[in-house]
Amino acid sequence: MRRISSTPRKNTLRAAALVASAAMVAVGVQTGSASAQPDRATGASAVQLSSAQRASALVDAQHHASATAAKIGLGAAEKLVVRDVVKDADGTVHTRYERTYEGLPVLGGDLVVHEAANGTRSVTRATDARISVATTSAALAPSEAKKSALSAAAAKKDTRTSASAAPRKVIWAATGKPVLAYETVVTGVQKDGTPSELHVITDAATGRKLFQNEAIETGSGTSTYSGKVTLTTTKSGSTYQLTDGARGGHKTYDLKQNTSGTGTLFTDADDVWGGGRQTAGVDAHYGAAVTWDFYKNTFGRNGIRGDGKGAYSRVHYGSNYVNAFWDDDCFCMTYGDGEGNSHPLTSLDVAAHEMSHGVTAATAGLNYSGESGGLNEATSDIFGTSAEFYAKNASDPGDYLIGEKIDINGDGTPLRYMDKPSKDGASADYWSSGVGNKDVHYSSGVANHFFYLLSEGSGAKTINGVRYNSPTSDGSKVTGIGRAKAEKIWYKALTTYMTSTTNYKAARAATLKAAGALYGTTSAEYKAVGAAWTGVNVK
Repeated sequence: MRRISSTPRKNTLRAAALVASAAMVAVGVQTGSASAQPDRATGASAVQLSSAQRASALVDAQHHASATAAKIGLGAAEKLVVRDVVKDADGTVHTRYERTYEGLPVLGGDLVVHEAANGTRSVTRATDARISVATTSAALAPSEAKKSALSAAAAKKDTRTSASAAPRKVIWAATGKPVLAYETVVTGVQKDGTPSELHVITDAATGRKLFQNEAIETGSGTSTYSGKVTLTTTKSGSTYQLTDGARGGHKTYDLKQNTSGTGTLFTDADDVWGGGRQTAGVDAHYGAAVTWDFYKNTFGRNGIRGDGKGAYSRVHYGSNYVNAFWDDDCFCMTYGDGEGNSHPLTSLDVAAHEMSHGVTAATAGLNYSGESGGLNEATSDIFGTSAEFYAKNASDPGDYLIGEKIDINGDGTPLRYMDKPSKDGASADYWSSGVGNKDVHYSSGVANHFFYLLSEGSGAKTINGVRYNSPTSDGSKVTGIGRAKAEKIWYKALTTYMTSTTNYKAARAATLKAAGALYGTTSAEYKAVGAAWTGVNVK
């Protein structure tokens, strides 16, 4: 959730009053809720690969990368570096690559090669520009790029900033004509106490800042009243640990109000957890397990990166820290304790939203700026909402409200609404030419609204006791296809057809391709995708 700010109705960020969690009992191994299995209407559903199978597929793809580069028309100075492989049941293979040019990383040059079982090949590219620069010798000294990056961090009001690693030369291709540039990483602390890892792209000829991106995914949420839950724990000697051996070895640690390090692994004598400092750990451990199960049982994804390896969670971060964040560098979730260190921001919806940033980073890598940034944030809202429905927790039924337990506006309203995003006072219901200029939490409204319309349709209805009334930009009526199918379409689009630079127009194309692959281009599902995008003015 990157950073959660209040709507224009409130000028200051309020700490949410969190619902106190009851003591939770950990007994045996947690079993995921029943969910829809991968759609079998066509052979386009992804095949679940074991860690060994995925590793073998990656090695094989890299072995043939040079031949693939030649087949798709890349220049002699370009090389492909495989990042992911998705195999469909019908034999189609989607291979995601990063690109290099004369050995330099090409940022915004990522692409996906789609090869059908009969050898037919197509390519989805982040840029259609030819990758070429006049020289790879930089006119600007690295020290000047570092100064520019430190200035960008200062403008954000980050503190304790440092750019210890030397800037690296790259080709910047995400916007317009490719140019030689430097990427500098500045670490520090953001205004609210969140760690900062600011990536700044500087033109290597002129020194002009081209782009900046905060790599720490932050968000704010509520520790929901989850009641009694079961957890997977591990016995070590005479004590039990919050280590989930069934889900990639996910571990949950107590930072004890520190802001660095891993912390102390939670342990318990009798495997009955809850109360005191443990409760936040139980919430985080449970949220991570449900998120893992949601992705595995719904899409066949084996962990956040698809490699079967678990992330880890850290709770009790800092003092009076009213936030939570995902850090792809440590591959971990971190939760603060809120105001007065009395309301830990640990909950299922926070975990699922933040960990979904990890899924996006491992797949499409949507740039966190402009329309692609809105799609990045919406993806986390979409899958955070979907995981909440998946959990089937009677204490927190699934809904299409984002942050409904957080009184961040001070009036009991949710943070965001998927059925009519503008109800929060700032989010966009429909696409317009200026939507990419909005904060990504507000430009995400277009995709959130699309997902609601595709799932449930337009008009008034009540779902799990919550009333919705979703309009369309042109007054058209949209008939939903159900959340389960909408989830599969969005996931397939994200993992096989979106790239780092995907905007709303390209997202429409990606989801239509996904719907066509899953259900056929003459299907009701395919037509519904088009109607839902038209309903939010993406044509």
